Amino acid sequence: MTEFNLYQFEDELYEKGITYIAGIDEAGRGPLAGPVVAAAVILKKGAKLNYVDDSKKLSEKQRQKALIEIKEHALAIGIGISSVDEIDRINIYRAAREAMHSAIKQLKIKPEFLLIDAMPMEIDIPNKSIIKGDQKSISIAAASIVAKTTRDQYMIEMDKVFPLYNFKQHKGYGTKEHIELIKRHGYTPIHRKTYEPIKSMIKEEIRKKHEAHTLF
Repeated sequence: MTEFNLYQFEDELYEKGITYIAGIDEAGRGPLAGPVVAAAVILKKGAKLNYVDDSKKLSEKQRQKALIEIKEHALAIGIGISSVDEIDRINIYRAAREAMHSAIKQLKIKPEFLLIDAMPMEIDIPNKSIIKGDQKSISIAAASIVAKTTRDQYMIEMDKVFPLYNFKQHKGYGTKEHIELIKRHGYTPIHRKTYEPIKSMIKEEIRKKHEAHTLF
């Protein structure tokens, strides 16, 4: 049982006559590989969910159960993705925010209010940014699970494309094993070039090319 009342923010908004509340969260700011994925979820008014909690607290099996429950109780779900190229081009913070904007646009119902995990957003919908929102709001917790399971599924697919890297296990995060595999096999197109150790590997490649070029 969670210490915080996960329904508090939503109940306060319902009391003010607001029906369509979207929780917004993202997954994948930290990994060395793969996109950042955001989700927006509007739950049915007064929905009570048994399996939903902050996605980081749940096992993979628990998240799958929670996902089924979210789909049963959601009025609308939107998903936004920022690619590795976008992350490297505009930085992870901005890429995460872009993915969130995209997720909101994907909702088939226009939300009247947004509850956002930690990220302040400039948007024409009334909103509240909540630090550790995935632990304090049922809508944000639902969004965190949708974002995490979507991203995990993508990384499982990438494991088939790049079988040497064990993406299905670490999902692109910088585990000791993952870093060793990058050093052994090099980086892939889905690795983030602005993240270490890939950033230093690219610098080294450029330096060697430059040296080789000056020899001739």
